[in-house]
Amino acid sequence: MTHAAPLLPAPVVSTQWVADHHGSDNLVVLDATVLPYSLPGGRSGYLSGDEEYLVSGHIPGAYFADLMEAFSDPEGAYPFTRPGADAFARAAASVGVSNDTRVVVYDAAVGQWASRLWWLFRAFGYDNVAVLNGGFTKWKLEERPIDVGYLQPPVGEFTAHERPELWVSKAEVESIVAGVTDAALVCALPPREYSGAEGHRARLGHIPGSVSVPAGRLVARDTKALLPGDELRAHFAAVLDRPRIVTYCAGGIASAADALVLTLLGHENVAIYDGSLNEWVADADAPIVTGL
Repeated sequence: MTHAAPLLPAPVVSTQWVADHHGSDNLVVLDATVLPYSLPGGRSGYLSGDEEYLVSGHIPGAYFADLMEAFSDPEGAYPFTRPGADAFARAAASVGVSNDTRVVVYDAAVGQWASRLWWLFRAFGYDNVAVLNGGFTKWKLEERPIDVGYLQPPVGEFTAHERPELWVSKAEVESIVAGVTDAALVCALPPREYSGAEGHRARLGHIPGSVSVPAGRLVARDTKALLPGDELRAHFAAVLDRPRIVTYCAGGIASAADALVLTLLGHENVAIYDGSLNEWVADADAPIVTGL
């Protein structure tokens, strides 16, 4: 007979916490790494981090979670489109997660991939999940043990319960831009993409009225650990008093890192625009602005 796992202490846990609880019953650690690469013309593409997991190593006992296929909708209009509830439940079960599991997610980047998977769990009704602060970068810097090779997860039994309020549609974003809906828009892209100085989308810039809070600036450069709370709060100072905050980026990934920090800071009404700029700029009538 299984028993409900103790709740995780916060949306973010430390490397020491994971080390202290390594091997605990009902604890599943997931590597959600996705690797970027450059396409001809400077456009970015993405590869599954499964080979990196196999060859370069992973936290001992961690299973690989494939954000590109299992935890996204491969038939979606845009890369990394969120899956449906049934597909997510199958994906969660395939990496050993049940509804009595504690889940810790990490990646080998700045936490945006781990944050995306963390958000997906929450959006499908599961809160006993946290992101590893600093991810694999901090784990390695601290010279903690690393395993290589594939680890086969057991099959779990997971039931998803959708929370549609954690997502917004293009129509709701349009309502925010028009001033009909009282909410803040936060763009998690790098500053030069926000301003329109760089990028490879059909139209460059940001959604009107957006505040720029780049996901990459929320972590320390060396450890990739989140900045102290007062510094994080300062980054979001312009929007923390708004009744609802919607984060976006290019495709709903970096925006999850912003959503994680906002949740960590105590804001209780945060949502992600899943289509983000991939969907927005595809509509020639959707306004886009440049500059800081």
